[in-house]
Amino acid sequence: MKVVSSLKSAKTRHPDCQVVRRKGRLYVICKTNPRFKARQG
Repeated sequence: MKVVSSLKSAKTRHPDCQVVRRKGRLYVICKTNPRFKARQG
């Protein structure tokens, strides 16, 4: 999982990516391609 400064760029990498908020942090999760997982905050 990458820690990125901008989740907008992480979300546009793959059409299946979703931005999810958990415990005050923002995550990008991608079921079909898990290498696009990212975290912010």
